[in-house]
Amino acid sequence: MSKILFVVTGADTWTLADGTAHPTGFWAEEAVAPYEAFRAAGHEVVVATPGGVVPTVDRASLAPEVNGGRENADRIAKALESFTELRHPVRLEDVRLDDYAAVFYPGGHGPMEDLAVKADSGRLLARALESGRPLGVVCHGPAALLAAVGADGANVFAGYEVAAFTNAEEIQGGLADRAKWLLQDRLTEAGVTVRAGEPWAPNVVTDRNLVTGQNPASSAPLAEELLKRLG
Repeated sequence: MSKILFVVTGADTWTLADGTAHPTGFWAEEAVAPYEAFRAAGHEVVVATPGGVVPTVDRASLAPEVNGGRENADRIAKALESFTELRHPVRLEDVRLDDYAAVFYPGGHGPMEDLAVKADSGRLLARALESGRPLGVVCHGPAALLAAVGADGANVFAGYEVAAFTNAEEIQGGLADRAKWLLQDRLTEAGVTVRAGEPWAPNVVTDRNLVTGQNPASSAPLAEELLKRLG
């Protein structure tokens, strides 16, 4: 059994361009699907957040319309209750990468608020990338890649291909025109190549030890790919 580090946003709001605090957090399916896959494979999951705060689920991610109906929405809500590690996170600042076999970042708009500018997270991502460990990041989680800047000032993921929440999806989700910045644009500016698939359809991109997913529907296939790499 291996230990897998889940790095989860500690933000419960996302600051929009007009200064409005939009309620957010982590996206339920993006935490639940990988957690269930990792636990079913016999691995231990440890949650880390900035400051060790208990993470907030984005209430919008529990709605029936984003979960294929009430039945699956209820299943995901119940699964979150069983994800007890979320209630006992360690401090991201205290994490020792050597203790973990793989690292995973779920999304939600929360990472746009904190992990995108969190230097401790950026250093952890850079070390994970360099170490060759399986590193999985999904949906808005790739916002965290923006904080991974090397000594030369360049992003350590520059030149990598990734999947991430796209401009098209942000537009269709209704928040693009209110956002300070869009994830696909910022990643591109940092030298990261975003391989966009169809909106809302599963899209997983692998590049060396980095495995990324575009949206919530990509969470389960991304977890499968990480498990293959763990052997």
